[in-house]
Amino acid sequence: MTDDTTLVIFGATGDLTSRLLLPALAQLLQHEPERSMHLIGTARSEVSEASWRAQVRKAFGDDRSDAASAVARSTVFRRADPTKAADLKRLLGEIEGRPVLYFAVPPQAAQQACEQLVPGDLPEGTVLALEKPFGSDEAGAHRLNEALRRLVPENRIFRVDHFLGRSTVLNVLGIRFANRLFEPVWSAEHVESVVIRFDESLGLEDRAGYYDRAGALVDMIQSHLLQVMAVVAMEPPASLDEADLRAATTAVLRATAIWDDNAVRSSRRARYTAGEAGGVQLPAYTAEPGVEPERQTETLAETTFEVRTARWAGVPFTLRSGKAIASPNAEIVLTFRPVRHLPAGFSGDAPGSVLRFSLGPDEMSLTLNVNGGEDPFALQRETIQATLGEGALRAYAEVLSGILDGDAALAVRGDAAELCWRIVQPVRDAWRRGDVPLEEYAAGSEGPGTWPALP
Repeated sequence: MTDDTTLVIFGATGDLTSRLLLPALAQLLQHEPERSMHLIGTARSEVSEASWRAQVRKAFGDDRSDAASAVARSTVFRRADPTKAADLKRLLGEIEGRPVLYFAVPPQAAQQACEQLVPGDLPEGTVLALEKPFGSDEAGAHRLNEALRRLVPENRIFRVDHFLGRSTVLNVLGIRFANRLFEPVWSAEHVESVVIRFDESLGLEDRAGYYDRAGALVDMIQSHLLQVMAVVAMEPPASLDEADLRAATTAVLRATAIWDDNAVRSSRRARYTAGEAGGVQLPAYTAEPGVEPERQTETLAETTFEVRTARWAGVPFTLRSGKAIASPNAEIVLTFRPVRHLPAGFSGDAPGSVLRFSLGPDEMSLTLNVNGGEDPFALQRETIQATLGEGALRAYAEVLSGILDGDAALAVRGDAAELCWRIVQPVRDAWRRGDVPLEEYAAGSEGPGTWPALP
């Protein structure tokens, strides 16, 4: 834990700051009351210091800790445009201690800001934190990385992915690496398929400015789910420190390609029409304010990849994410192969066992074939469930903790960000050509009825 840290939030008046960053900071300070830090909010618009402090107090909540209350009382607001060199230099000049610059702004603005900076402008130990997406394609991500590395070393660049919160990642790693029952069978020899999905009942929620240009493929699969896949598929690291963990996950991404090298057969896309999801009546996506229908933006994407290593070659990794889905579902599912031989005398089916990690709340279940009922020779399916440690902190609080402490183990490494764009590019190309039809599904359904069901 580093003292005398100043957290500067660019885009302080935005939704990300009020809805996620400030509540996460409050929780972190409640959990670690000895943490010493200062907070500066900044945005292009003019906001009085009193209004900013009121915003911070509201986001922190009524039951904030003494440490959070102290930060709320001392925080200041500075009007600044992060894309203007003069504004940045003036702001950096008044920072005391080690600056952590958190760009809670659109990716283009963050990149422009970094391009305005020169190494001499940054105080010693400066940390840069950026929200996804990192660039808009592989070349753009490379240019952004070059701009960032010109300013600070890689281990002080935090490409934020809250899906890599410590609890979620460590639950998967703990189950696999700490149990001889699982580690020897974590391979293509025993695993038939892997599914990673994040389906939500929410619709667009006034995010057309960003989402209509990104879609489900970029917003979720490229940005988040490939990183989760890399954690599931990585080789055992020597340790869980930054160098070993990020080297292991990046090696997976380097070996990943679209299934069968065929983006047309191995991807699907759709968008929702009017319906009710999560108890809310939603208009068709094309009727949402700010949406440009001619963009053909998908709200549900499904892609299948292969990790071409000795451990995983031949196993389909299917990644799926959608909005306005009837059953919200965030999970990792490993389906194991059936036994090679079932002795004669048993009755009933014996499909492969299924290991399922639910993400938020964090739970694990294992579905097995067991003898049950009145006939001891009859097989039936039973599921064993366990509640996993949620961790003391929410995902964004875990992210902030790593950033403030300079622990980049669960931040996205620069080359990994570029690799994720490379992996999905064949799919983007096929979709832009119109080779994969844009299907439709009613809001509040499970998706197009023609799509095969996932485990």
